[in-house]
Amino acid sequence: MTTPAFTAIDHAMMARALRLAERGAYTTRPNPMVGCVVAHGDDVVGEGFHVRRGGPHAEVVALAAAGDRARGATAYVTLEPCAHTGSTPPCVDALLAAGVSRVVAAMRDPFPQVDGRGFGRLAAAGVDVASGLLEAQARQLNRGFLSRVERGRPWVRVKLAMSLDGRTAAADGDSKWISGEASRADVHRWRARAGAILTASGTVLADDPALTVRFDDDTPFVPPLRVVLDAGLATTHRGRVREGDAPTLYLHAPDARPPRDLDIARRAVAVQDGRLDLHAVMATLGELQINEVHVEAGASLCGGLLKAGLVDEIVLYVAPVLLGEEARPLFDGLDLHTMGERIGLETLETRQVGTDLRLILRPHLPGKA
Repeated sequence: MTTPAFTAIDHAMMARALRLAERGAYTTRPNPMVGCVVAHGDDVVGEGFHVRRGGPHAEVVALAAAGDRARGATAYVTLEPCAHTGSTPPCVDALLAAGVSRVVAAMRDPFPQVDGRGFGRLAAAGVDVASGLLEAQARQLNRGFLSRVERGRPWVRVKLAMSLDGRTAAADGDSKWISGEASRADVHRWRARAGAILTASGTVLADDPALTVRFDDDTPFVPPLRVVLDAGLATTHRGRVREGDAPTLYLHAPDARPPRDLDIARRAVAVQDGRLDLHAVMATLGELQINEVHVEAGASLCGGLLKAGLVDEIVLYVAPVLLGEEARPLFDGLDLHTMGERIGLETLETRQVGTDLRLILRPHLPGKA
């Protein structure tokens, strides 16, 4: 592999490939999002992105569009081309057959069946291979896939809506609606890119949520798995979370008794201190090839995930309302008493969404990187 010396054209083409890749955000899982641009200099002769599992990969789509013009061209791809046969043939074979002379990748693919093999085969065949162009952007795009492959668990995002005084529900438990209409529509975009929407039995009992993706247009998406943490399987007769086309999975304690009159998808996970072990929950979802988990739950589950160091990102909608000191908090169970125990939140993005302010935050727990 050559030492990267990327030009302005290289940067422009890879940026274009990353934009293409993102178009598969709602449909590619559990596969990563990948985009590809085939070009001679600044002349684009073919481009494409991976739409869904089992369909052609980005390189194959771009090469088909380029046809004979791919010979001698540079292929810009956001992830190392695969060299193994999965649900589709190896992309390396397609690149070699098309006669490209150079492949520029944003990053190496850590998936064990790839992980350098694609680069190796291309280089062995005489193709000029370079990697690392806009790698940070590529990693951010596929943070869920990378989390599952590298850490064995999904990327966890907690969605919260709060009043200006930091409350998520009124004193009587009513939370409809703190955030505005634009924020509620925005949430469906986060849901759509997730492999699973996670909630707890308390939220099911209190709100009977559907936890589905509902767009006001024909944007294609794969319905996320709805996951209910219900140690004793006490909420299985609450129907909305099982309605519609989206699948539903109950995670429960090993000694829970399943309902005899209801056929449900379920899986037992370990219990710790009388509650479902949240690390075991995430490991289970990783085994199920879930890349991103979108959490919509109450203060107890959100607090438990945060305290366990399992929250990678918080999407917080701040509404211009006040609910008072007796209203419900954002998190329960953090057990913080001193300033030295405080949890820092790094602000990654701030944006106005309708009447609300949307913050994207990264938590930093004391003693953890």
